[in-house]
Amino acid sequence: MPNSSHRKQAIVIGGGIAGLTTCYRLATESVKRGISLDLKLLEAGDRVGGAIHTSRQDGFIIEHGPDVFISTKPWAKALSEELGIADQFLSTNPTERRSFVLRKGQLHPVPDGFYLMAPASFWPFVKTPIFSWGAKLRMGLDWVLPRRRSDGDESLEGFIRRRLGKEAFTRIAQPMIGGIYTADGKDLSLKATMPQFLEMERKHGSIIKALAARKKASAQEASGTSGARYSMFLSFKDGMQTLTDTLADRLPDDCIQLGTKVTSLDYQSQEEKWHLHLANGEQMESHLVCVALPAHHTAGLVRTVAPALSESLDSIPYASSAIVNLAFRRADIEHPLNGMGFVVPAIEERSIIGCTFSSVKLEGRAPEDYALLRAYVGGAGSTGEAYFNRSESKIVESVLKELHELLGLKGDPRFVVVYKHPKAMAQYHLGHLDLVAEIEAEARKLPGFALAGNAYRGIGIPDCVNSGEQAAARLLEQGLK
Repeated sequence: MPNSSHRKQAIVIGGGIAGLTTCYRLATESVKRGISLDLKLLEAGDRVGGAIHTSRQDGFIIEHGPDVFISTKPWAKALSEELGIADQFLSTNPTERRSFVLRKGQLHPVPDGFYLMAPASFWPFVKTPIFSWGAKLRMGLDWVLPRRRSDGDESLEGFIRRRLGKEAFTRIAQPMIGGIYTADGKDLSLKATMPQFLEMERKHGSIIKALAARKKASAQEASGTSGARYSMFLSFKDGMQTLTDTLADRLPDDCIQLGTKVTSLDYQSQEEKWHLHLANGEQMESHLVCVALPAHHTAGLVRTVAPALSESLDSIPYASSAIVNLAFRRADIEHPLNGMGFVVPAIEERSIIGCTFSSVKLEGRAPEDYALLRAYVGGAGSTGEAYFNRSESKIVESVLKELHELLGLKGDPRFVVVYKHPKAMAQYHLGHLDLVAEIEAEARKLPGFALAGNAYRGIGIPDCVNSGEQAAARLLEQGLK
């Protein structure tokens, strides 16, 4: 049994997936280790879950944030299994695992076997109209080009142009990979985001050779699949909020405090406690603190107590995006919707950066005879920010105009739901891993302190789960001292 005479306080600031995971792991592990812990999770808003937010309307299941998570990174899947909600997993539609890319106003299927930036199959690649013949020949040179000798960081754009040429980047890699990170490829660190491609070059000397070897090893997976490997993604039957709601339900009673905004932190060494200053003028005290907020918010909290850490955190840039969910009668969409969705290269100069066919991608997202579409607006750079900063009515107007042209929409949508995510996506620029190492070193100097979230070593849900679990482990280690 926990020793109540040595009871400690632990506070997690931020109620997104990283903060909820941190809190959950602190609760479960403290019991196992016999640590008596008073645990609080402080959330400035009126709900927990952060970007993960599912709602229902007229029989539709609407995701305001992420709609799936990747299962090959094990942490979110393992946590779901531990929580007992694995029976609610929902895989993507196995019959329509393809995606499209826009070229000169026309949607073309990504060639079978094409993985993010390079082909693993010859004939589908040769026949595709997405690339010019010159670009196809240039991509083929990847087979014989020498490996890069330097081990320094390289941008996504620099790597792809070097291995596969300009069109490989502008026509497919930029919209596919850049879209995942809502980022500009010229700034994006390949080492921090897609290190598997660096390993492919080191091991095989060629991206195409590596993908061909992968296809041979997993022929069934590669067959009929293009773009992202959709079999790797999972959701839940009732939406992604199943995960965050379950985490919140498993926390101790009265653990979560909504509407509680922390404005600054300071540490009192004599008391060996953190003092949390709240927006309402009150204060809280705690032996252990985890901040699970965007880096720019965290920077403001620690500016006085750890100025060097604050400066490093503040140097991580962020991008904004808006998600536009649109419900249509299926008969009012001319496009067959025979895939998961499409991406839009920046050179097409559209307001949308992509669109998911949600009711095709995931079962049960729309009533029979209806379709649910999910368009994305915004992204890194001045153009993306300009589109994001428009009014909701202007965003909807431009999205409807472009989807009408690209998908053959007829009539008005049954409803439209817009959700904006301002400054929500951390940008992993060149040198990001070195910057994170500096941040972690500075954070270790602070007693009873940890960081968690998508700003550091991965932006996806599994990465945030892992970040939260690592933060809890660090705090518990200090709590045992």
